[in-house]
Amino acid sequence: MGREFVEIFDEWVHSYDESVSGKDPEYRDVFAKYDEILLAVAKKSFGTVVEFGTGTGNLTAKLIAAGYSVIGIEPNAAMRTVTAKRFPELTIIDGDLLVFEAPQKVDTFVSTYVFHHLKDPDKEKALSLYASLLPIGGKIVFADTVFTSEEAKQAQISKERARGFNNVADDLEREYYTTIPVLTETFEKAGFTVQFEQMNDFVWLMDAIKK
Repeated sequence: MGREFVEIFDEWVHSYDESVSGKDPEYRDVFAKYDEILLAVAKKSFGTVVEFGTGTGNLTAKLIAAGYSVIGIEPNAAMRTVTAKRFPELTIIDGDLLVFEAPQKVDTFVSTYVFHHLKDPDKEKALSLYASLLPIGGKIVFADTVFTSEEAKQAQISKERARGFNNVADDLEREYYTTIPVLTETFEKAGFTVQFEQMNDFVWLMDAIKK
């Protein structure tokens, strides 16, 4: 269910914002245009928004600024503490992409850099779950590292190894990064229309609407 990676953030919580701001050379390309990515997710959302993986609250801040009612879901206790201090009025629930307390009403599910924590069959389960909770016209707006093909993924891993960025390469091999064709089929099977927009060399914006 993706919780096998939760403990990674016990340490990363202390340097996460430095990483996303580009101060870590190894992850600079992964987080290129980070603020633009967050804004794009916020702009495509509406209504009552459930955010998976609130982290340190960077996307949360954009959603609140846009005037949405936000419910945060975060499996890591350290991250929940950071976000709770930053937004004491926010409801933050211990949960993950598949197991969470469903709100009575939700219009948009959002996340950034989170969906890859699920294997492809679990991604399918998750999207079916979200479809059952959303009204017609409800949305999923995710931004995450995705590849155009498996060959493109392997080429990126080779590129990272060649420039000595072994942490990034290890991450790409360890976690469950998938491809646009696989995701397109998965979204459509769950009852969504979906569009993809590339945001940087790694991250694509997924904008899905329930039919």
